[in-house]
Amino acid sequence: MTGCAAISNMTTKMRPSELTRRLGLAVGALIAMALPAVAGLCEKRDFEGAPYAVCTVAAADQDKLRLWLDGPDGQVLGDFRAVRDMLDDGEVLGFAMNAGMYHADYSPVGLFRSDGTERGEVVTVGGGGNFGMRPNGVFCVGARAPFQVIESRRFAKVRPDCRLATQSGPMLVIEGDLHPRFLPDSDSRYIRNGVGVSRDMETAWFVISDRPVTFHEFARFFRDELQARNALYFDGSISRLYAPAINRADWGRRMGPIIGLVERS
Repeated sequence: MTGCAAISNMTTKMRPSELTRRLGLAVGALIAMALPAVAGLCEKRDFEGAPYAVCTVAAADQDKLRLWLDGPDGQVLGDFRAVRDMLDDGEVLGFAMNAGMYHADYSPVGLFRSDGTERGEVVTVGGGGNFGMRPNGVFCVGARAPFQVIESRRFAKVRPDCRLATQSGPMLVIEGDLHPRFLPDSDSRYIRNGVGVSRDMETAWFVISDRPVTFHEFARFFRDELQARNALYFDGSISRLYAPAINRADWGRRMGPIIGLVERS
């Protein structure tokens, strides 16, 4: 299972991992500037002095969301370029980000469902690592409401007919409250990404922090800045975003599940 390696405070000599990340952001920005962008889809925001990137999807565009793992050849896609390469003529990738944790072979940890294809099963037991920090949850698109983040044990009982579903953990916001295990004074900081859903379940926000933040800080961004009813953590440290509207095309280690929005050009 992917995890988050510890990130220490910045010193006068930049660590190789941080240097690589910054070089990746710079190169990705140059790549993104040459790619078609969907105006207004993603934006930069600040909260409590920390920068974030937010991509907003409204209910009217829920059918444009896609969830990927393998390509037509059955091989794991692994990065944003492979996703773009498999799109049909006239299709444009508006944004994309990693969408959940995965095993060493890139298979998803927990449930993965994409337009009739299902991999893995809902995991309801607790365990080690962030995924096992219950309550964890499932991001669901297209079942009764446009967008939902559903606690995993409840999901297993209800079995909603989601068009897209990806399980991860922990939940960040639970019916308006922060996850009870998050500590305000934690020193565990990572680049983190996740998804939040509005109270009316008509809007989904896909968010990545642009500097290392704690779980408590990241969850407060969803609850206090976005007013999310529920939010789900996708991952940390490997978290990456493709968003040409804000000149982002992050690159780095290969990924498992990837979620994104596809427009017609």
